[in-house]
Amino acid sequence: MTPADTGASTTVGAAASVSVPDAPDAPRGPDATGTSDSRMTPGGPGYRRMSLALFLAGVATFALLYSTQALLPLISGDMGVTASDASWTVAAATGGLAVFVLPMSALSERFGRRTVMTASLAVAVTVGLLVPFAPSLSALVALRAVQGAALAGLPASATAYLAEEVTPRALVTAIGLFVAGNSVGGMSGRVITGWVAQEWGWRVAVGVVGVLAVACAVAFRLLLPAPKHFTPGSLRPRVLVRTVRDHLANPLLRRLYAIGALFMTVFGGVYTVIGYRLAEAPFSLPQGLIGSIFLVYLVGTVSASTAGRLVGRLGRRGALYLGGGTTAAGLLLSLAPSLPLVLLGLVLITAGFFAGHAVASSAVGKTATHGRAQASALYQSAYYVGSSAGSTVGAVAFHSGGWAGTVGVGLLAVLGVVAITVLGSLAARRQAADTPVRVFGLTR
Repeated sequence: MTPADTGASTTVGAAASVSVPDAPDAPRGPDATGTSDSRMTPGGPGYRRMSLALFLAGVATFALLYSTQALLPLISGDMGVTASDASWTVAAATGGLAVFVLPMSALSERFGRRTVMTASLAVAVTVGLLVPFAPSLSALVALRAVQGAALAGLPASATAYLAEEVTPRALVTAIGLFVAGNSVGGMSGRVITGWVAQEWGWRVAVGVVGVLAVACAVAFRLLLPAPKHFTPGSLRPRVLVRTVRDHLANPLLRRLYAIGALFMTVFGGVYTVIGYRLAEAPFSLPQGLIGSIFLVYLVGTVSASTAGRLVGRLGRRGALYLGGGTTAAGLLLSLAPSLPLVLLGLVLITAGFFAGHAVASSAVGKTATHGRAQASALYQSAYYVGSSAGSTVGAVAFHSGGWAGTVGVGLLAVLGVVAITVLGSLAARRQAADTPVRVFGLTR
């Protein structure tokens, strides 16, 4: 069965990559060069430790990155600022990550994935312990920007580490587990801050998240196996520019970057504003219950970790269509003035987003044939630009048009995901039609 039949994507050329359904790994024996494949595979040595280590890194990253998101109404009240002003405490962190993820990926090519991830977490957790003492909104925003820049070393380095150290057929599942850690971190940070802030204020709440992140960072460093397949690269700017240019010249990678940005625009906008909506009539929920709303992230944990099977059944583009459609349905349901329907809408938004993100990010790792850290960094940069845009535009839309305005922004972003995926389907069909077929040794 061809990729076109399964919905998987194919690119032709120097950076060719074929997305195929996940299947059980074949027995590990000598490869084409006659050497044994020592990369990790589910059930093999080191795989469980690696999975737990990167899961904890994902927890720390997202718990820190979005530690203020559930607290925005309290920050607005404490500092006397509007929702759009307070949203900068989220946008600054994600913006800092978006700007620095590419330079940090270059450092990981030279000094190693594990080294850069360890240093990034160390700086980020240190700043996290300073955030509760910010004397003003401007100081808080500045600290959050530094924290986001420090965290930039995690996402691209982690996916590059997995692409190098895990067998190709297990890659989607392994990245799905890392993304699942992201969802648990985002959930736990918001739930913890919600209940702690209700009793002791937002400053104590972000301090507790900082302590949690310190514990995760220490465990990560102790558990993560040393890389066996990393080859140091160059820090020369000319090499970096050439690698980035190669990735941006790949139409499949460009589409994946745009899809990641648009999915995150929806997610960033919804979860930045939802606290304000639930604090107002007709819901008027207390801060602790607002924080507990983020328990729906558990749905994202499941949908991300099952992304490999989803691609196996529907193909890459089929999985993206399903993720986008699920997200759109959730947005429309969330318009209802009923708390159960709003919660169901958040469940669908979360499931669709995390599935789409896991599929797109793993496809980047499979598509890039060189400079994987830079390929992943470009995806992460686009992804967090989408988060910053969603946070700010979603808050502005809420200020001017209420929740319907935020939903409108989200639906436009989902429409963009669907349009880009359709373009990818058409491009794959054209490539399939132009590719010569050999029958009995003859080309026709």
